[in-house]
Amino acid sequence: MSQSSLNRRLIQIFGILLGISVAVWVLRGFGILTFIPGGIICLFLLGAIAIAIISYVQRRWWRF
Repeated sequence: MSQSSLNRRLIQIFGILLGISVAVWVLRGFGILTFIPGGIICLFLLGAIAIAIISYVQRRWWRF
């Protein structure tokens, strides 16, 4: 897998995780998804942040 395709895949995963976390947060706020604990939303957000950091580091250091 080349560096640009790996970076593109990481950015896609970042967008998906961020989108899911925002959608779940909004739906939980409206009272639709009240059974999902807040820790799950935090895990989605932390996962998105971790993927963004890995994508940034991977783009900066070509050996990573």
